[in-house]
Amino acid sequence: MQEYLSSPERPLVSAVIPTRGRPALLACAVRSALRQSWPRMEVIVVVDGCDAASTHQLEALADPRLRVICLPACAGGGAARNTGVRSARGDWIAFLDDDDEWHPEKIERQMAAVATNRDWFPIVTCRLIAQSATASRVLPRRVYQTPQPVADYLFCRNGLFDSGGLMQTSTLMAPRDLLTAIPFREGLRMHQDWDWLIHAAAHEGVGIVMVPRPLVTWRVEDGRDSVSRNASWQTSLDWIREIRPLISPRAFSSFVAVQCAWRAQRSHARLRDRLDILRALLLEGRPEWRSLAHFLLFSVLPTRLRRSVRDHVSKDIDHGGLTLAFVREPAAAALRKSSV
Repeated sequence: MQEYLSSPERPLVSAVIPTRGRPALLACAVRSALRQSWPRMEVIVVVDGCDAASTHQLEALADPRLRVICLPACAGGGAARNTGVRSARGDWIAFLDDDDEWHPEKIERQMAAVATNRDWFPIVTCRLIAQSATASRVLPRRVYQTPQPVADYLFCRNGLFDSGGLMQTSTLMAPRDLLTAIPFREGLRMHQDWDWLIHAAAHEGVGIVMVPRPLVTWRVEDGRDSVSRNASWQTSLDWIREIRPLISPRAFSSFVAVQCAWRAQRSHARLRDRLDILRALLLEGRPEWRSLAHFLLFSVLPTRLRRSVRDHVSKDIDHGGLTLAFVREPAAAALRKSSV
């Protein structure tokens, strides 16, 4: 990929932002993309269905690098991202969710990582700052290193309160040619970023590189509804079974122990349903003691209590200044991100 940076003119990077129903946060996201230190940027916002408030907010930005595509009906995040990719003029595509923000040097640092990478089709990600009303943490704790299978990195956890690996959508940048050949799967209600990463990484010539510096602010746990948050444990189990041939038995069990178990706990699933999850963990994968411990932890502890314990444990562990940025009591109003 060195040839992308060897020409006198640096390649154009296209930021693709799907959106629906978050006009104020969208404006912050778009500004963060337009303020990148990388000199050649275009920003494509795909409005997923009729959304007059978002369209009006975008009109006020008035930047020639900004293009807006309005879909006639809601098609979902995967379809909106694919629409943005097809419309992009850049050699590189970088995704940004409408409630996240990039730090000003995000694209420049990722393009520098591309310059030293030898894969035909590198996928570049980075650490991020996960920001909620009560805590701000730098994630993931573990930087991805090749040649670890991407599913093992994402789903397998090293300790009881280890948050696992993370490659969130707003951190991802990849060549347009790769995204044209392997688009996001449309119609998925959740796990869209994991699904694309696992399918793309299964192809020869595709590699993943993670910039260790946090370059994205990711808003989490602020009470807003989302499709993935409200989806059922059965949706997660169906998805991981569908991609089972692409991942290891260990990764399968680890995913079920965490993702399916906490969704079942959150929805107050019946005992019979929880036993179904346990059977899938034991019989369809290869569970380790950590998987069984995580199943118990995520099945028993309420989400709020588990997160409180996690934050308390994180305060007492030294991770080189990269795990906990701050922890505080909940504010009276939800924390809002300032634009970069």
